[in-house]
Amino acid sequence: MIVFSMIQSAVMALTTNKLRTILTMLGIVIGVAAVIALMAAGQGAKQGVTKEVSGLGSNLLFIQSQNNTSSSSSSSSSSRSTSTRSFNPFSLTTDDAAALENNPQLPYVSAVVAQYSLTLSTQLTGNGRTATATSMTATQPDYTTVRDWKVATGSFITDQDMSTKATNVVLGAQVAQDLFDTPANAIGQNVRLSFGPFSLDLTVEGVMEARGAAGTGTDDTTIIVPLTTFQERVPFGRSPTGQSNIQEIIVKVTSSDKVDQTKAAINTVILDRHGTQDFVVQSQSDLTSAARNVSKTLTILLGAIAGISLIVGGIGTMNIMLVSVTERTREIGIRKAVGANRQDILLQFIIEALLVTLVGGAIGVLIGVLAARLANGESFGTSSAVNTLVTPFSIVVAFTVSAAIGLFFGIYPAFRASRLDPIEALRSE
Repeated sequence: MIVFSMIQSAVMALTTNKLRTILTMLGIVIGVAAVIALMAAGQGAKQGVTKEVSGLGSNLLFIQSQNNTSSSSSSSSSSRSTSTRSFNPFSLTTDDAAALENNPQLPYVSAVVAQYSLTLSTQLTGNGRTATATSMTATQPDYTTVRDWKVATGSFITDQDMSTKATNVVLGAQVAQDLFDTPANAIGQNVRLSFGPFSLDLTVEGVMEARGAAGTGTDDTTIIVPLTTFQERVPFGRSPTGQSNIQEIIVKVTSSDKVDQTKAAINTVILDRHGTQDFVVQSQSDLTSAARNVSKTLTILLGAIAGISLIVGGIGTMNIMLVSVTERTREIGIRKAVGANRQDILLQFIIEALLVTLVGGAIGVLIGVLAARLANGESFGTSSAVNTLVTPFSIVVAFTVSAAIGLFFGIYPAFRASRLDPIEALRSE
């Protein structure tokens, strides 16, 4: 009952000067809203990367070029050697991919494809229209098996396309719709692909099924060409020595429990061929784990940046509470004179500080959640959409921190008020 009375008294004290109370809350509102919105952005990025990796297919291993170089430095007191890794686009070839197929050392490999995958925006013109493809993949016939992705209309790249280096192309569902309205209308049509200084005249051979949320996010806006055609027509698709170089090899494993075993075996096979570790073999879990660690660091960093505004809001709360103590010195003296003890005065001012920060925190949570939802899916003028994910954890953290700030920054003013001498307080004007 006493606490309820103190809450009523705190509400009356705070509403006496509404503008000052609102301005005090504003720092907490902005801080909490920023924490919610920025942590939602970090969580959304984490979810997006995980979705991208899982959208590639299941039970996959990725082999990519990698060049190891070593450098050393020494001083008068010690010597130190460091190793760095850099990308080498010419360490993998189609022969490496062929060596992984039907290999007795790799009994759990069900499909292998070599590819180049470019994530640059390319212009595709056809039927008097222009569409933008966000990625281009040069690959082999087993790509559909590896990616668990079916052709909606027409056919996929064939062995004949590979041997003749045919100028055929398979379109993502959105690209086909943008150019020809329906997948059926696209088959057999001629299109021109332009990217950078290069251009290719291609014939539409097939259209892939729409993937939507089940894909990587760029599946419906991608185009796929035969790997041999790409290597023949695009200069950076082959090495200066004329080798059939590739950017990546993707291997599909028969079951998830054989992925780690197959990963080690593939590493051995290619290492025997190259004689040096100029490549890296990664599973989907490796990629997801690395992405999650980066996203976790990003989320913590964003949360810490937003937390600064909460601290600023807490300092503002302390400042206003100190002003309130000064203004209400006579009131404090009267309360002590009629029987209020130090604990009562202390609790009174702590409740006022908590009330300001808790109400501000609640408003900040609502604004932060609303801002995160409004930002979700928006590109803000960039080529990729922002994904946000508000978690209960972020709401609890933001709200708890706002309460803790009210308690922390309210203690000193409350303690100062409780220590006022009643006689001196009554003398104040």
